[in-house]
Amino acid sequence: MMPRLDGYSVCKTVRESSDTPVIMLTALDDEEAQVKAFELQVDDYITKPFSLKLVLLRVEAVLRRSKTADTKGQTKKQTVITYGELRFEVETMRVYRGQDEVSLTKIEFELLKLFLENQERVFTRDNLLNQVWGYDFAGDEKTVNIHIMNLRRKLGADCIETIRGVGYRLAKN
Repeated sequence: MMPRLDGYSVCKTVRESSDTPVIMLTALDDEEAQVKAFELQVDDYITKPFSLKLVLLRVEAVLRRSKTADTKGQTKKQTVITYGELRFEVETMRVYRGQDEVSLTKIEFELLKLFLENQERVFTRDNLLNQVWGYDFAGDEKTVNIHIMNLRRKLGADCIETIRGVGYRLAKN
């Protein structure tokens, strides 16, 4: 009873571009409707009336199966973030400047990832310490400065801006 498109059309559209888990909640309980849905690659099919507890358990099961498939490399796709001439491959932890791979430490990689995923946000040193190093980090805030300096040097560009008296953000592309 969806406006404009039916559930089958939505599922077909989703499957054309994504492996996102799909669970159909429907009043259609005949075998033909279920077969059509599974042919369109739904992950589960639940008919009305249904128990909310059962739906939640089935959602958890589908997500668990989806996560297992991802860890086996069957459905996981490489996430790539681009910024100017930089190409950031999240899953393989590789960064390229043009055609050249840039060797980064884990901390530098995590810093760059945080900046790229939050391009407009300004991070204080304390924010960066908590999000990259973790809440139990007992070192000095100046550690951030050193890692930012090394990251700038390795990337060969001033892509991280210093906001005086506040912290850092990704420079406008």
